[in-house]
Amino acid sequence: MTVDETPVRIGLFGLLGSGNSGNDGSLEAVLDQLRARRPGAVVDAMCGGPETVATRYGIPATRLNWYRGEYRTASRVGSIAAKGLGKLVDVVRTAAWVRRHDAVIVPGTGVLETTLPLRPWGFPYSLFLLCAMGRLFGTRVALVSVGAGPIGNRPTRVLTRWSTRLAAYRSYRDAASREAMRAMGVDTARDEVYADLVFALPAPAANESAGMPGPVCVGVMDFHGNNDERDRAEEIHRRYLDGTTRFVRALVEEGRPVRLLTGDELDRPVAAAIVDAVGSPLVTVAEAASLADLMKETACADSVVATRYHNIVCALKVGTPTLALSYSTKSDVLMAEMGMAAYCHPAREADADRLLEQFRELERNAATLRRILVERNLAVARRVEQQFTDLTAVLLPASGPHHALREAP
Repeated sequence: MTVDETPVRIGLFGLLGSGNSGNDGSLEAVLDQLRARRPGAVVDAMCGGPETVATRYGIPATRLNWYRGEYRTASRVGSIAAKGLGKLVDVVRTAAWVRRHDAVIVPGTGVLETTLPLRPWGFPYSLFLLCAMGRLFGTRVALVSVGAGPIGNRPTRVLTRWSTRLAAYRSYRDAASREAMRAMGVDTARDEVYADLVFALPAPAANESAGMPGPVCVGVMDFHGNNDERDRAEEIHRRYLDGTTRFVRALVEEGRPVRLLTGDELDRPVAAAIVDAVGSPLVTVAEAASLADLMKETACADSVVATRYHNIVCALKVGTPTLALSYSTKSDVLMAEMGMAAYCHPAREADADRLLEQFRELERNAATLRRILVERNLAVARRVEQQFTDLTAVLLPASGPHHALREAP
């Protein structure tokens, strides 16, 4: 390699490696594309779970926050002081990390939304630091196929709006996300809509037991409402858990095997509570550590009923008829785009009887729905491929011979 052939340095940023399979699936999709399209790039990450990212994906990783208790509630004077100090230290740490890169990619996920409880000085602050330092040091920051939504909390809204304005490149996973940012005062005229990055991951091989009866996969979630519903979070959770449990019990009473899916480590207690409440060997919990595992589970199922957004994505991607226990607009929009708009049920009002009615309708129409999903998946795959083509052209123009993908020191 000559002096002029210095490889491009790319950083990946987000709550990656922290136990959420959807976040990690988005990271994996971007890594796969970088290795295929820019094999000479030097790649590392600044993320929530650096040990997991380094081990699983083979790239160096730096902790997102200096203070390790960042996402625990601070109640004592010492922890409050440490968290405050961490915010100042993170300014220096983020600046030093950003300036080492030519570009930083925030891969997908709902980084511009508050559909789950979120404090402004948590990830919204971290994202603002990233985008501000990118602008300061001339490092191009790209928000790639991200999700966005209305934000009620004013500090969170301000931080999110400025993060988005300071980014050099923005694209969204659906039109509703782009509209949400436009309504928030961001100029989105040049921003494109593609699809969720997870649709770029390879689908599992065809199910060898196709035609044989399969389980019903039920994806559960530690759901307590959104950021503006903290005052009734426990009420929302109890209603969701009760409705989901009653639905699973009804399936078991019909002799149907049920496979519980999670999408985050936080969901495991919910799955355990349902298993204990139903008390049947027909109910099992899948040990799915990745979206690839989740896709394999859903590909073997007769049908899927899921809450977490990326559980729904996995089921739709493999063409399994799916009913969404929807907790936000993003799920409704996704289901509509995939021809499944009639099969959404509000997670906040989980009604087992109504859910069963919709589920039975879903199964009656399963053959037709599978054909629709085949067609819609082809269209989505084209959009995702275009996303990476456009991103590469704008953010990572070719500048010399490619070399093997290497790790950043």
